[in-house]
Amino acid sequence: MRNIVRSQQVRRMMTIATVAQTTDQRIVLSGRTWEQFKLIQKGFEDSPGTRLFYFDGTIEILMPGREHEVFKGIIAILLVIYFEKNGIEFEPTGSMTQEHEGIASAEADESYCIGVSKPTPDLSIEVIFASGGPNKLPRYQALGVPEVWFWQDGVFTLYRLREMGYERINRSEIPELARLDIELLTRCVLMGETSRLEAMREFRKGIQER
Repeated sequence: MRNIVRSQQVRRMMTIATVAQTTDQRIVLSGRTWEQFKLIQKGFEDSPGTRLFYFDGTIEILMPGREHEVFKGIIAILLVIYFEKNGIEFEPTGSMTQEHEGIASAEADESYCIGVSKPTPDLSIEVIFASGGPNKLPRYQALGVPEVWFWQDGVFTLYRLREMGYERINRSEIPELARLDIELLTRCVLMGETSRLEAMREFRKGIQER
């Protein structure tokens, strides 16, 4: 019963935080069990847009702000252009819940299966405003996500899962994305903050020139 009440209290806190929301709202609950996480997760079933994460006894509840969603959308648009231009088949799995029962749960901003559909996406992308990206890698390691990208402070950082954990890389090691110019993508994402059309045109032009 106390767990249900706690879930309802968290929901009320998040509802208040959404008024005139332009920046991310984030709640972190430490020392929690998987069962408590599932109760809270159930309490947010009717709250689209709210993302929940769990790893090592910590629950993170994130309600993205407007700026967060703008950058998320721009990144998705540009990647779709790249896939279409290079004839790359893909499955956009978005913010689907990725879970390893009892251990970890995550909802990335964007995720993709490249080629055929798979239980675990080949790529997960997070837009970071509230806290640093690398400390989120252990939960993705527990989920077995091969590659994770973070967008933070106008820069992409890419990580590839190795035998001993994630290693930072300069460009994607997903074969279909190996030729993607991360500097071009970064420039166009920043451009897209003021003009989505100009960002798309510049990105298409940059792809054609390579």
